[in-house]
Amino acid sequence: MGCGNLFFTLVITFSAALITYNIIISANASLKQDFPDPSRKSASSFSLDPVIKMPTALSSSSQTSKKRLFHTAVTASDSIYNTWQCRVMYYWFKKQKDKPNSEMGGFTRILHSGHPDRFMDEIPTFVAQPLPDGMDQGYIVLNRPWAFVQWLQQAKIEEDYILMSEPDHILVKPIPNLSRDGLGAAFPFFYIEPKKYETVLRKFFPEENGPITNIDPIGNSPVIVAKDALKKIAPTWMNVSLAMKKDPEADKAFGWVLEMYAYAVASAFHGVGNILYKEFMIQPPWDTTIGKAYIIHYTYGCDYDLQGKLTYGKIGEWRFDKRSYDNIWPPRNLTLPPPGVPESVSLRVQHADVELSGCNIPP
Repeated sequence: MGCGNLFFTLVITFSAALITYNIIISANASLKQDFPDPSRKSASSFSLDPVIKMPTALSSSSQTSKKRLFHTAVTASDSIYNTWQCRVMYYWFKKQKDKPNSEMGGFTRILHSGHPDRFMDEIPTFVAQPLPDGMDQGYIVLNRPWAFVQWLQQAKIEEDYILMSEPDHILVKPIPNLSRDGLGAAFPFFYIEPKKYETVLRKFFPEENGPITNIDPIGNSPVIVAKDALKKIAPTWMNVSLAMKKDPEADKAFGWVLEMYAYAVASAFHGVGNILYKEFMIQPPWDTTIGKAYIIHYTYGCDYDLQGKLTYGKIGEWRFDKRSYDNIWPPRNLTLPPPGVPESVSLRVQHADVELSGCNIPP
């Protein structure tokens, strides 16, 4: 058993090191193999700027054709913090899946702890191996692209499209397949700024690959993308992530969103542009209404006084912050916010509370 684990670790370490080396030297050499060939016209040579807005309505042909189902995939560790979020997320996935206008297919939690946990029967799960010890350099998110590589290679995925989501996403509407015409569909993040960091990014996206605007202001989630395209993107995403983390300038510039930049670069490498869909999700407390959004992303803490006034930066008389439950299970009955708190915050807590009350949390 020990020899097997050692062999596995050596194989992964050698493979990651070899491909990372290729990524690093690519800044001064032509890209080869499965990277776009600059000498021929490819999907990366858009006559249409890939940084476009989602149309207000799908084309009539899209509406009348058969459903284009996508598989929802969420990566997670086996921590309490990730596990309770995954249980909430999967609960609301099931609620939305079969509603009208949904093109949601299957669901997988990609568990990158390397071993099964006791929630395998509750949540459909694929067990992926983590990176070898020390390779993530304390940045656990680097396990995400490596976990996707393993899942895409080893799992049988019936759907032709993938929605990459996250544990702290609550689905509040059934989601249609927002991708079209070979483009992915992604949420634009204001803090992903390829133009601002062009000098750094050119180490990983040489000029022969096209203008820096080919790199969309996105992360890997939420993104709906063709499965075949993601199979090409994922290994590059992993390798660029590792290369960026090893590069002091890139590591300092990108910090905790490094892996997001790496996905944006990898997508551009393979000529996969993205429809930037601002209404894909909202992020309370900055977004106050649900509107047309499909997802609530509860990444930010919410602090309010008892009059419903936001006290961001100061612990409020009422607060909800997922980080309050990083090592403990949330209670079954969360305290609801006071009157005056925005709809997005109130609905977020209500959705979490309904699921927490319906399951054995704490177990």
